[in-house]
Amino acid sequence: MTNADPESPRAAAPLEPCLLIDTAFDQGQVTQLRHSAAAYAHTAGLRGQRLNDFVLAVNELTTNAVRHGGGRGSLRMWRQAGSLVCEVSDHGDGINGRLLGEHRRPVPESVGGWGLWLARELSDTMDVTSGRAGTVVRITTLLPIPHPTPD
Repeated sequence: MTNADPESPRAAAPLEPCLLIDTAFDQGQVTQLRHSAAAYAHTAGLRGQRLNDFVLAVNELTTNAVRHGGGRGSLRMWRQAGSLVCEVSDHGDGINGRLLGEHRRPVPESVGGWGLWLARELSDTMDVTSGRAGTVVRITTLLPIPHPTPD
């Protein structure tokens, strides 16, 4: 015998926050990490251009970690309060303070400086903490509000 009401609809929803990825990486893993981030972001609800933008931002951050942060990095991605959050960290020498405050688009002929700018443009928020112990960049994108399906 059970106390469950068979007429009550049941919904399984993960508790927030929900960790999706937590991994260290190097140059040889950037491509696979981009594919994993795309799959998890899609599962979390991102679609179309929002999905493409988020994945490109994540790719820029992981590439920056490898290029400028000592060849290795760490990526964490989780769902929290209606957003998808990605945090990429490295153990490089940090980012020049002038570049941290730079929000202008790099000049078209510049070779570098596009990664952080793109990540900022392609996400809803971006926070950067940088110092001698390394850099941590956190981006968020809002997830679409799920619409209830009619019974």
